[in-house]
Amino acid sequence: MNDDAVFTALADPTRRRLLDRLHETSGQTLSELCEGLQMTRQAVAKHLAILEGANLVAVRRQGREKLHFLNPVPIQGIAERWIAKFQERQLAALSALRASLETDPSQKRRP
Repeated sequence: MNDDAVFTALADPTRRRLLDRLHETSGQTLSELCEGLQMTRQAVAKHLAILEGANLVAVRRQGREKLHFLNPVPIQGIAERWIAKFQERQLAALSALRASLETDPSQKRRP
């Protein structure tokens, strides 16, 4: 996976909106994805090409139509590599605080 391509694709609000729409209803055509967007069909197709290039969208031809599907795997990879490692320290601190409060009699509640 190319993190740079994924971050570049996710940096644009229109592309994030397209991903949100595919998350809600996967397997949409270009026409369906264009509905409600204030841009040309060609502009939406360019955004989808960037998402495909980042492997965030997979396509499947069904007859004359091209269906677009969300591929969450690159996003999961980003979460594991860039987000989870920063949460480890916070979770460890919360765990230590809880252990400290459970063992320190001065911090216990009185009935």
